[in-house]
Amino acid sequence: MKRFAALCMITIFTINSFGQVSVGVDVYNRYVWRGTDFSNTASIQPSLEYSIAGFTFGAWGAWAINGAAGGNENDLFVSTQLGPVAVTFTDYFFPEYTGTDAILDLESHIFEASAGIELGPVSTLIALNVSGDDDNSAYLEFNYKVLTIGLGNGVYSTDGNFAPVNIGISGEKDNLSVAYIINPNQETSFLVVGMSF
Repeated sequence: MKRFAALCMITIFTINSFGQVSVGVDVYNRYVWRGTDFSNTASIQPSLEYSIAGFTFGAWGAWAINGAAGGNENDLFVSTQLGPVAVTFTDYFFPEYTGTDAILDLESHIFEASAGIELGPVSTLIALNVSGDDDNSAYLEFNYKVLTIGLGNGVYSTDGNFAPVNIGISGEKDNLSVAYIINPNQETSFLVVGMSF
């Protein structure tokens, strides 16, 4: 037991000496991502990141407070900056805890490659599912200050064709954020409020 404790202390000291660890948690009245609502309930979203040598390795999750199916997500990602472009590779995993979604079963995962660039008040993102999605769905997002416009195909749209799926306006004050989001493709809208800790 003493050896295990010592090993843990050495590991923690090494991680903190050569990189930076950050943690956070957000709480939202509902989890709306790229114009789609997941689970129709409040969501707790923790995050853990470790940055070293220009790379960030992280874990991010979303947990429906009522345990609703589709409301649980547990992702891993790695990102880096290539000049003005931020490149990210994400492993999306949606555990249902039914015995059919084992973390080592790669068919339970969706892998996405994305690239984004920010130029002053303007930013863009392009993301492509490269594995785990037969449609290889793509998502494009354009942001100008508080305005967001997102288009997607495959899993993002009702018929699989490219369509506007995420049009919104957002604002922040201290650790509070509010967004009004319209998904024209689903003919629905959301008013989302969240707090960051």
